[in-house]
Amino acid sequence: MAAKSSRSNGSDLTDPPLRLFAYGTLRDPLVQQRLFGRDLAGKPDALTGYVLASILIGGAIYPILHPGGSGDRVAGTALAVTGNDLAAADAYEGDDYARIAVTLESGRGAFVYVAAGGRE
Repeated sequence: MAAKSSRSNGSDLTDPPLRLFAYGTLRDPLVQQRLFGRDLAGKPDALTGYVLASILIGGAIYPILHPGGSGDRVAGTALAVTGNDLAAADAYEGDDYARIAVTLESGRGAFVYVAAGGRE
């Protein structure tokens, strides 16, 4: 996984529960069972300022986020995670993604995986 970057959002993401904004495969219960050993609790939310695109990895197509305009919006789920869950997700996402801290549409802070080359 590439070096992590963060964006100041006024939220303390070190206080439990941690949140991970999922917009693709991490919302799949089978992926959650395989990575985390359980289904993760979550609430619908959205991220503004990003656009959803696709990336080809190992012959498969996966969703990925790139910075967009202020009117762009990606719907997803804010998942409750632990530090160990984030480490497992980092390994799963690989070098094409970077984990950053953002503020969701709800005002809650969360981590999200975006295109590694699209970090701000």
